Amino acid sequence: MTNIANLGFPRMGTKRELKRALEAYWAGDSSAEVLNDTARGLRHRHWNLQRDAGAHIVPCNDFSLYDHVLDTAFLFDAIPERYRALADADPLAGYFALARGTQKGGYDLHALEMTKWFDTNYHYLVPELTGDQVFRLRGDKPVAEYLEARALGLQARPVLLGPVSFLLLAKTVDGSDRLALLDRLLPVYAELLGRLKAAGATWVQIDEPCLVLDLDADDQAAYRRAYAHLAKVERPKLMLATYFGEVGDNLPLVRELAVDGLHVDLVRAPAQLDKVLLAWPRDLVLSLGVVDGRNVWRTDLDRALVLARQARDAIGSASLELAPSCSLLHVPIDASLERSLPKEIHDWLAFAREKIKELRVLGDALDGKLQAEVALLDARGRQDRRRHSTLVHRPDVAARLAAIGPSATRRQSAYPERQQAQAKRLGLPLFPTTTIGSFPQTHEVREARAQNKSGKLSDADYDAFLATETEKCVRFQEQIGLDVLVHGEFERNDMVEYFGEQLDGFAFTKLGWVQSYGSRCVKPPIIFGDVRRPKAMTVRWSQYAQSLTDRPMKGMLTGPVTVLQWSFVRDDQPRSATCRQIALALRDEVLNLEGAGIGVIQIDEPALREGLPLRRADWKTYLDWAVEAFRLTASGVADETQVHTHMCYSEFNDIMDAVAAMDADVISIETSRSRMELLDAFVRFRYPNEIGPGVYDIHSPRVPRSSEMTDLLEKAVAVLKPQQLWVNPDCGLKTRGWPETRAALEAMVAAAREMRSGVTAAA
Repeated sequence: MTNIANLGFPRMGTKRELKRALEAYWAGDSSAEVLNDTARGLRHRHWNLQRDAGAHIVPCNDFSLYDHVLDTAFLFDAIPERYRALADADPLAGYFALARGTQKGGYDLHALEMTKWFDTNYHYLVPELTGDQVFRLRGDKPVAEYLEARALGLQARPVLLGPVSFLLLAKTVDGSDRLALLDRLLPVYAELLGRLKAAGATWVQIDEPCLVLDLDADDQAAYRRAYAHLAKVERPKLMLATYFGEVGDNLPLVRELAVDGLHVDLVRAPAQLDKVLLAWPRDLVLSLGVVDGRNVWRTDLDRALVLARQARDAIGSASLELAPSCSLLHVPIDASLERSLPKEIHDWLAFAREKIKELRVLGDALDGKLQAEVALLDARGRQDRRRHSTLVHRPDVAARLAAIGPSATRRQSAYPERQQAQAKRLGLPLFPTTTIGSFPQTHEVREARAQNKSGKLSDADYDAFLATETEKCVRFQEQIGLDVLVHGEFERNDMVEYFGEQLDGFAFTKLGWVQSYGSRCVKPPIIFGDVRRPKAMTVRWSQYAQSLTDRPMKGMLTGPVTVLQWSFVRDDQPRSATCRQIALALRDEVLNLEGAGIGVIQIDEPALREGLPLRRADWKTYLDWAVEAFRLTASGVADETQVHTHMCYSEFNDIMDAVAAMDADVISIETSRSRMELLDAFVRFRYPNEIGPGVYDIHSPRVPRSSEMTDLLEKAVAVLKPQQLWVNPDCGLKTRGWPETRAALEAMVAAAREMRSGVTAAA
């Protein structure tokens, strides 16, 4: 019998039960006991769902109250000293302080830095280490959750982030070498593995996703040292899991590691199977990731079966497992709950539950079971209907794209000329202040939207509500003294979903929630066909907001790469082709905003760095088409129209040429959690345009003092010209409440004014 294994499962629940439990606990409306009961109930429900769908091996310890990398750091006591007193007094409060920061109980703590998990839209907390770091086991989460699953009669495999990937994903704050800490960390891993074996675990999945990256000699030596150490201890068998790409030139290294099984991603890199089969010993287990763990389309089972049979014929069924390409964390839970989608589109979709069922069909087919033929026949029909659907292809979109020439991706003049024209039009002071776009989406805003969608609130009454909220937001910004205003985005549900709902080629789910970070969930749109804009999307509310004030009003758009990256994208054409379609649709919106009198237009691209391929050899191709898509969106406007873009939680050092090539007049970036570290890339590159380094962290409920923001701006002024600098938060304010937003923005405006006074006095 072919074993079906899963590598990880979504945490939030089909109705976001964990999100609600977390936020109730954070608000003080619920207890830790209630939170843990909710978490336990979700784990049990999800384990049973996976088993019932056909998984023989279900993962445990993949569940997290916030983030699995943070869990690993906390488990090994990698807790920075400033959090330690709180973590010792109240471990759960300390854990959430690391994730979110806190200003409670006499503590005033910033959150850890947060960044993207490889090239996904999931964010992880970056462990913060020092050269004298001491590791020890803190708690027993992996063992407890294994025993919890076993008590339900489940064959569970604990999941651990591997020691080398953990260190490579961490950072040291004192300039020391992360990998120099490996010898201190390995005994603690060994102790944990010993405890899992004593508890009865026969296998442990040890995730080393960094094995699909470009590794240098030190990285490779660390892998050899780590697994040589773990080979000598009493432990369960180890399933080494790689994903998100090809092992490639690291395959000889992987072959040296003393593990008992290997998982490879055959969705991202199907061609690697031949080399893996040649290199991998026949007596060790090979897990094939043949179902896409990151997208929602049904699998081409015939194509997957070819790979599975090739492996089975080479190594035999006893050494073979079938699995998703990676953890199913990145997809929604159950497509059968989506009853409002058009049936034709619904038939093309597979969420986590359906993906495990697909694996069961593949296993049955390998085992020669007759029922598999019926399922395979059904799958072929779905694939064929999708290929030939008239919903997918639009000849008018293809014709318009073919007619686009090189001039469409170039601004009329170079930046210095544009800067003069914009300064004359906008008349802004030094250190101009603005926000990134959204303002708090209060319960009243969300309730009004829900009532309008359900028909309980008329369109006219909803419009009146939005107009009132927009005017209050504009007046608030005027009152506190912001220089460039935004309309607040009260009509928008999500920065991608809002646009997708108004574009042809997109479909939407009701319960297709995916975790982005912590309790933050999104429902990614599904791009199933060619993209086209039937009518203007944002002009009405931007124009209305501008009519309320004499100050510049920003028009707010989500850029083409981010719309692409934060959607479930069609897999029947290159992603670059879909991105160009989106860019052309957004270009029309940019020109309409300019025509409506909007002089500042922000085109957010927080996902540009996220979409970067994991291997450096593939970077240029991606960056060429990604930058071209942004320029296609932005380049039709006149010189005096100022184009902004926003990026957050990314490392820019290696892509500064591409960031500069976007040719935005102003770029805003996250720098508050990193304490201006991310600004270093722009300084070393000598970025020529204007920059808004985010001066406070909106992902934390903590309200910063004006002096903290001034300190950050002083760091920026030390390396950049005052004329280059804008003052803004590090991201949109949608998730925050009004009291903290008011206090933080008032402090931010005060910091900007202090900086202006300082420059004037120095002159």
